[in-house]
Amino acid sequence: MTSQVSIPPAPSSPAHPPTLYPAEGWGAPKNRKGHAEGVNVGLPAGTEVFSADNHISVADDIFFERFPDDLKGQAPRIWYEDGAYMVGMLGKSWVGGDFGRVLMQYDDLAGAASNDIDARIRELAEDGIHRELAFPNAVLALFHYPDKALRERVFRIYNEYMADLQERSNGHFYGVGLINWWDPKGTRSTLEELKALGLKTFLLPLNPGKDDEGNIYDYGGAAMDAVWDEIEAAGLPVTHHIGETPPKTPCENNSVVVGMMINVDSFREQFAKYVFSGILDRHPRLRIGWFEGGIAWVPTALQDAAHMAASYRHMFNHELAHDVRYYWDHHMKASFMVDPLGLRLIDQIGVENVFWSSDYPHNESTFGYSEKSLATVVDAVGPENAVKIVSTNIKKFLGV
Repeated sequence: MTSQVSIPPAPSSPAHPPTLYPAEGWGAPKNRKGHAEGVNVGLPAGTEVFSADNHISVADDIFFERFPDDLKGQAPRIWYEDGAYMVGMLGKSWVGGDFGRVLMQYDDLAGAASNDIDARIRELAEDGIHRELAFPNAVLALFHYPDKALRERVFRIYNEYMADLQERSNGHFYGVGLINWWDPKGTRSTLEELKALGLKTFLLPLNPGKDDEGNIYDYGGAAMDAVWDEIEAAGLPVTHHIGETPPKTPCENNSVVVGMMINVDSFREQFAKYVFSGILDRHPRLRIGWFEGGIAWVPTALQDAAHMAASYRHMFNHELAHDVRYYWDHHMKASFMVDPLGLRLIDQIGVENVFWSSDYPHNESTFGYSEKSLATVVDAVGPENAVKIVSTNIKKFLGV
């Protein structure tokens, strides 16, 4: 027996749009559960909901276990403490402060970590989700591990671990891999290995860090073209994810929320580099995905980029091969969880260019009310287009 999901009616005033949020908020994910069983959200029968952006915590001490004996002393450690899986060395966590506090809100969910893939599949099914693309959690703290050779070793181990989970999930779970982005030979070898493992995409940091001389890498500079050559040749889509932009000034109150509010900032910088620094002109087969930043930012970014192109073209030292809109339509996609404004602007963004996600098990995830979020997609774009947004678009992006 199915029931039709109930969405709060839209008030008459546009100043007060409908909301999915109870006055008291949704609470910690570890205290939520799915309610989608038997609920009709308006999708055609048989639609396989694919969350394009979920996350997984590593529960096993995989780096120490898999490093050779002579390097074990340099291996990052993973351990459980105060309701969260930590990453660090010598008992000191690299994910303390706000990051650690956030992990404690969901790592105790049965499926949040890597030690019970069956529980994860079950929890997602109860929330109406059949398949997922899973990004890292605390392992992101290793993006700028100072020893680059050990960093690459860590990434390879992580990829092997994700591939094993993917294999055991029977098509429910797809892990996002990690690659060497600082050395073209390493880029090629990590991508070749990642593809051989069956992973379908990889996470490229928005902040690439520094080279051995202390210079910050410029993704749009000529020195990085060889890396982009390898990425383009591999044929896998690039993913970027929010979470690398800390607040620029101190924040005494509600620092977690303030940090989340500015996290999408870095999308604009990298978006501009793809377009104006010529990355996409020199590498026209690249495909880019922007994850967890919503979709409402896209029309304003395109609008501002077109204005800047017209205003500064006379100063360009790289002439664009196409108009700004071309780069979005031919190269880019973006994901959202709850984005009523973005859905109202969908004609400017493109139905083919967006993915729905639950972002399980994060605080800002729709876990526990995904059926309501899915219903808003159907209401906004209709059942046929909703299938693209919640299923087929991400499958095409990943090639699955």
